Amino acid sequence: MATARNVRLLVIVDVVLVVLVIVLAIVFFSGGDQGGDASDDGSTGGATASSTPSGSSSATSTEPLAFASPTGNIACTMSVDGVTCTIASYTYAPPVVAGCTEVTGHVLVLNADGVAFSCVSGPPPAVAGDDVTVLEYGSSTSVGDYTCRSATDGVQCVDASGAGFQLARASWSELPA
Repeated sequence: MATARNVRLLVIVDVVLVVLVIVLAIVFFSGGDQGGDASDDGSTGGATASSTPSGSSSATSTEPLAFASPTGNIACTMSVDGVTCTIASYTYAPPVVAGCTEVTGHVLVLNADGVAFSCVSGPPPAVAGDDVTVLEYGSSTSVGDYTCRSATDGVQCVDASGAGFQLARASWSELPA
């Protein structure tokens, strides 16, 4: 026969189990992949971060993020305002930027104004460090209306309309071509 003490003990055990199930459900449903990185043609040495996404992101984020190609030669930052990618080493002809007397070809921007190279003073960007998340080949990530995809032939970034760029060590092109 159940005593009052046994009933209280069973109620306490039930409450603890319910709380444990709720906590586990919250942890399970709030976890997930942070997404995000890209790559290039594999022609320079580079970054291998410990948090390496292995597949495409399934959701679009609104939080800014940074990623690098598996070689680290290309590194990008994404936000709802656009994408900026830097390339440490390239072999294509430097693009002409009107009014620029400094270095061009290392910084490519995609935003509401379109695609454009930036005029950069100072040294070119370095290969991405080990602290930058790597976007593995075949993976993609999105922030707002912008999506970047990593492949062995470079990084491709586009907006919702499909306009954007393809960037690799040997060449770059504006999309759609």
